[in-house]
Amino acid sequence: MQSIDESPTGFRALTTGRTKVAAVSFVVGAVVVTTFFAIGAWQRRWIADDGLIVLRTLRNLFAGNGPVFNAGERVEANTSTAWTYLLWFWAWITDGQLEYVALWVALVCSVAAIPIAMYGSARLFGTRIGGITGDGWTLLLPFGALIYIAIPPARDFATSGLENGLCIFWAAVLWCQLVAWARRGPHTGRGSAAATLVLAFTAGLAPLVRPELAILGGLVLLLVFFAPLGWKMRVGVVVVAGALPVGYQIFRMGYYALLVPNPAVAKDASGAKWDQGFAYLTNLFGPYVLVLPVVLAAVAGVLLIVGGRMRAAGADAPGTAPADTGDATPAPTWSSRLAGWSRRLQSSTAVVTVVVLAGIVLIVYWMRQGGDFMHGRVLLVPVFVTLLPLMIVPVTIPGHVGAAFRRRSSKDSESVISDPVAGPGGDPEPMAAAPAPGDRRRARAQLVGAVAMSGMWITVVVWAVATHANVLPNAGIDIGRSGIVDERRFYVTNMGNENPVTAEDYLDYPRMAAMVEKIDEYRKDGGVILPSFNYDEWYVAQLPAVMPKGAERQVTVYFLNLGMTSMNAPLDVRVIDQMGLAYPLAAHTERLEDGRIGHDKILPSEWVVAEAGAFPRRPVLPGYLDEDLVRQAQVALQCPETKDRFASFEAPWSFDRFKHNLRQAFTFNSYRIQREPEYEIQRCGLEMPPPVHPR
Repeated sequence: MQSIDESPTGFRALTTGRTKVAAVSFVVGAVVVTTFFAIGAWQRRWIADDGLIVLRTLRNLFAGNGPVFNAGERVEANTSTAWTYLLWFWAWITDGQLEYVALWVALVCSVAAIPIAMYGSARLFGTRIGGITGDGWTLLLPFGALIYIAIPPARDFATSGLENGLCIFWAAVLWCQLVAWARRGPHTGRGSAAATLVLAFTAGLAPLVRPELAILGGLVLLLVFFAPLGWKMRVGVVVVAGALPVGYQIFRMGYYALLVPNPAVAKDASGAKWDQGFAYLTNLFGPYVLVLPVVLAAVAGVLLIVGGRMRAAGADAPGTAPADTGDATPAPTWSSRLAGWSRRLQSSTAVVTVVVLAGIVLIVYWMRQGGDFMHGRVLLVPVFVTLLPLMIVPVTIPGHVGAAFRRRSSKDSESVISDPVAGPGGDPEPMAAAPAPGDRRRARAQLVGAVAMSGMWITVVVWAVATHANVLPNAGIDIGRSGIVDERRFYVTNMGNENPVTAEDYLDYPRMAAMVEKIDEYRKDGGVILPSFNYDEWYVAQLPAVMPKGAERQVTVYFLNLGMTSMNAPLDVRVIDQMGLAYPLAAHTERLEDGRIGHDKILPSEWVVAEAGAFPRRPVLPGYLDEDLVRQAQVALQCPETKDRFASFEAPWSFDRFKHNLRQAFTFNSYRIQREPEYEIQRCGLEMPPPVHPR
């Protein structure tokens, strides 16, 4: 058998064969993993209550009321701008029912993200086909992708109507572009420049996909900006990346009078709740023993780093040192050092470092925030991002295992061993000499690495099979002291519907059918509809018999579950919530220190009665409300800053209002009021009203 080194044709044939083996293994793995994920996501299909919130904005857009939650109130109730307008586009194209548009767009984005991310990792490891020794046979096996799809919340939020699917799809596309950019190197040309600008555009979308993803997008843009580029290209990168998000930010400030979406104010995104964050992390890692695959992923990453260095060292070994010309090597200058540093930025090592760092920072960010009330939801994207470089892993068997362990004799260094198999001419073909000690060490290391990687891959497969169906203790029944709940299982259990998708499905949730009846009853006269302790009944704070001049009769529903409420209410019904996702008054209250995470702003109902102009006295006022608090809230609403805030989103929008909102957006973003009307009156320096019933 002829030596590879002696036959270029044979070398090309073997190289092609190795490439095909790697490609086939990748395709098979990608198809299998994607299929399992698609089946699992479809079986658990649903639209969450929070997923219905964005659909109310779509209804207003199609009705001509603008990108608002309630007609006449410029409030951005959706965190992901890109998700809102993506759903709007597909709803406009298909003219389909909004719930099913959200379901299918989320499902397609989620499922497509898996093979795209795996492809990016396959391209990353494309230079390692053949392994350390370069003559091995490489399988590209799913690893990080298996870990992600095995986590039950990943399948829950593959639909749900929330933006998780878009987030991982965006991250996967960005990852592929980033790997391709690193492989191109500092080449010039129209194609390379265009690809770099497209990469910058994708990274620039980060804050529109979700605000915190600016961490990943920003790090990628810094990497590209400081890589070897001309100054014209650097300017192009900044312009292309910033045009859309900066343009929308200006619109947001002028239209909504805030720097961030209203939910970010409602949840105080700048606050810190580390203890709750650790509880949230444990809540995800505990039920699925997630620490096991995470540790294995870390070990796999170390093995790949060591293997890459050994391969590079082996490639350098055969070379000869340059001849000594006798000239002294000039000392490196600062410019040459900076140029070398810049070149190293456009490399696979730098790309992997940035992506993994961004994923870890996102995990830490959410731990600082205290996580979320939905089990696993906000950690799914950071976990996905962190696993991107390991979505697949290469497992390589050395091509000459026997020769690698054969002892090298003195005769081997001077001659070759004859192969008893005859060649094409009938004469025995020479066989390559036994490998040198360095080659044997690398082959042994390759074999050990292959065994270790195979063992970890098998362990991950077994872990995925064993834990993919695990559920939280008391899921769907008890929220628990941490305030974290398996959101899908909770609604499935309470409604007896395994796949709640439409707003109509949520009429089976306690209070919803009774709310619809109460809206119909008071549609003409108006009033504030408030939940009672009886699931089949709602209280109503009625409007006065004679309305103030210019005031209109309107029904206001005040309830925490904003999605199901708003999607089962007509657009002329105002729907607001206690924590302030769609109600700036509640959003601007101070965060409760010991409140349930994601629900730690609870505005007393008396504020809404006062703000809506309902009759403030008994017996018209529901008995559980305090007349004095209603009167105090009426006074507190006269605080000049609060009146300015209401004018910023209620006053007719004009160019003057746009300019005014631009200036005040910075102030309103940090503006907070006291939850208790009495303390708010003191804060604003207003006069305390006398008691309604003095003693």
